[in-house]
Order: sequence, then C-alpha cells, then structure tokens
Amino acid sequence: DLLSAMFGTPGDAPKLVMAPATIEECFHFVVTARKLAEAFRMPAIILTDANLATGVTPLKRPEIQEDWFSPAPDQSAWEENVPAYDWDPETGISPRPIPGQAGGEYVLTGLAHTRNAKVAYDPDVNQDSSALRSKKLAALQKSLNPPEIYGDEEGDLLVVSWGSTRGAIIEGLDRAREEGHKVSNVHLRFLYPMEPGLKKIFSRFKKVMTIEINYSDDVPENAGEMRRVAQLARLLRAKTLVDVDCWSNVKGQPLGPNLIHDEIVARMAAIEGGKA
Repeated sequence: DLLSAMFGTPGDAPKLVMAPATIEECFHFVVTARKLAEAFRMPAIILTDANLATGVTPLKRPEIQEDWFSPAPDQSAWEENVPAYDWDPETGISPRPIPGQAGGEYVLTGLAHTRNAKVAYDPDVNQDSSALRSKKLAALQKSLNPPEIYGDEEGDLLVVSWGSTRGAIIEGLDRAREEGHKVSNVHLRFLYPMEPGLKKIFSRFKKVMTIEINYSDDVPENAGEMRRVAQLARLLRAKTLVDVDCWSNVKGQPLGPNLIHDEIVARMAAIEGGKA
C-alpha cells in the first residue's frame, strides 16, 4: 500500500502520505492532513492498517480546538492582477480562490495548464508545471522536524518502522536493551515527503533495518538478485543510499514483541560476530 500510495501515478501529481502509529494519532492526523492539503494544494493520504482499524485503546477525550476546523470562506473580491494558477517560483504553491469570490473564477481541468489557467498542449508547459509541483514537496519537507530517536543517539543497530508496529517494536527493543544490546528505533509518521535528517541519523549506527508488515524475502532463503525487499526499506535505500535491511511477515496477525525481540537479538549476534 505504501508504494501504491506514493507512486500510483505517472509522477505529475505529488501527494502527502502519512501513517499514524496509534489509534489516537488516527484522530489527530486527519486534522493535520486537512491543514497540509489546503496549505500546500495537494492530496493527502493517511495510511492505516487492520491493527489500527480493529484495535481498541482508551484515550482521553480531546478538547475541541478552533484551529482544527477550516476558516470561514473568504468571499472578498479577488485581486484582478493575480492569476489563479500563478505558481510561486520558490514554493510552487499557487493562490487559492474560493468558489463564489467575485473575480476569482477560473477553469479547473485535469489537463496541463499555463499560469493563467489556460489549457495547453505545449510539452514545456507540462514539464514546467510538474517541476513546480515538486517544489511544493520540498517546501513541505522544510516544515518538518527530524524524527526522534528512541534509545541512544548512536549504536550497533537502528530499527526504522512505520504504522501500527511501533508499540510492539518498542517493547521488543526495550527487552533487548535491558540485555545490553545497543539498539535504537526511529518511527516515521511522514513517509512522503520523509522527515529530514535520516542519512545523518543512519550514519551513527553500524546497521540499519526496517521492521514492517508488508512482504519481504528472508535471508538466506531467497538472497539472490531477485530478493523482494520490504517497502519502506526500498524507499530508505533509494533516499539515503544506505544498505538498509528489513524483516517482516504477512501472517495476517499483529507482530508480537517476542518475535521482534528474537529477530533483534539474532541481528545483534550477527553484528557482534562480524557477520552482518
């Protein structure tokens, strides 16, 4: 689902992809996604899974806050000299006339268009508009903070995770740390664009791996060139050029902390033995 959400188009329509780690985050992420979608003029996708959808957890009833809601529609007259699609050259973000604003009418189509909202079949127009949309992703990433590291800032093994796996991973990781293993965790909530600073964080650990609930081939059972790698691991490899390994299973059940602990200990034994 992660790769489909990110790359299920020819690449001309970038989008925001988020993944909550808890049931409570599912509630708050909807608010955040709506704000970012409106601010950066792009679709926002929230990825959950069966563990979050069918799970039950107590949480404190949130107090409603005014800034959770969209502001009242601006119905003042639109500035005549501002085209509806005049992208900002630095951020790629265009103005946003609200339907009903006098003078703010424009034609909305699924075709390539110029800065003045005119449909165009010129190849350069499509190329340039796609490039400007990428600037929106860059502007969005600049607003994000680097992910927090659970555990030590450096060590032997860093486990990177996303989605509902966090609780089980933390429990399994804590057990391994109590046994003296130097292992830490980074859990990503923003997957596209990703939170900044990952390559710098990865450089402080001997090995980096993901634990996920999408399929990957085990090693050495299928360690040939056609080995299937878990989805987040693929993305992290491409983004950081770090040899990120992975472990997962798709048995249709939540990953338990005992399974995760045993896998971490096995990986640590390989690292400490110089075989990883």
